[in-house]
Amino acid sequence: MNLMYSLSGFAVGLLVGITGVGGGSLMTPLLVFLFGFKPAVAVGTDLLYASITKTAGVFVHHGKHGSVDWRIVKLMALGSLPAAGVTLYVLKNLMSVGKEITGAITFTLGVALLLTAVALLVRSLLLRNKTKAQVISDDNSSPDNAGRFSPRWEKVATMLTGVVLGVLVTLSSVGAGALGTVALLFLYPRMSTLKIVGTDLAHAIPLTAVAGLGHLSLGNFDLDLLLSLLIGSVPGIWVGSHLSAKIPEAFLRPVLATLLLVIGLKFVLQ
Repeated sequence: MNLMYSLSGFAVGLLVGITGVGGGSLMTPLLVFLFGFKPAVAVGTDLLYASITKTAGVFVHHGKHGSVDWRIVKLMALGSLPAAGVTLYVLKNLMSVGKEITGAITFTLGVALLLTAVALLVRSLLLRNKTKAQVISDDNSSPDNAGRFSPRWEKVATMLTGVVLGVLVTLSSVGAGALGTVALLFLYPRMSTLKIVGTDLAHAIPLTAVAGLGHLSLGNFDLDLLLSLLIGSVPGIWVGSHLSAKIPEAFLRPVLATLLLVIGLKFVLQ
């Protein structure tokens, strides 16, 4: 076990507990820049780390709050899981192991971080436009009552969103949280925020598990690192969730977005 890895896990877990996002978008750059891990190893380890930690969150959302829409989870997974499989196949069979894979992962990581930073800022605007939604969202008489589009196009748009997330998350470990939440806010503007968070969290588990196991088969994994991160992140998330009511997200969001913009530019330009 490495104390510094555990402290980093605690710090990231704290931020995730406070803001609800930032796991992959902060942890992966931290592992690359601060601890010198190869981008592929950082991504693979972080994906498995995310699948384990988010499982606990879904138990709370589904069991206590009933805030997971499994129909939407299924639609997104129909797009994201095959996309993750295809992406892993390309990494394993159609790209040379070395600079080509490292370059693709590094560039995609940078793009995903930039998109996540923008998503954090857009998220507040989308949340502001759905005040009436939370009353309507409690009416479950029609499963399609929360959609922006007609039922047929809603299914297509949801699956295509899953495809985009599947590719981005598999290559970079970033996007399952912030990008997934913003996509759901856009597609289902009348759904309650709690249900959006729970649904996004539930979809992230199979996606990060499949992508993480794929990276494990490629050798992009460090067991000691994973265990050290979990030791720190579990209490970090617990503390952060209790602090979230005391620290305004309106203050933290632009700070986190600016940090991700800087890190994203560094990955894209290097």
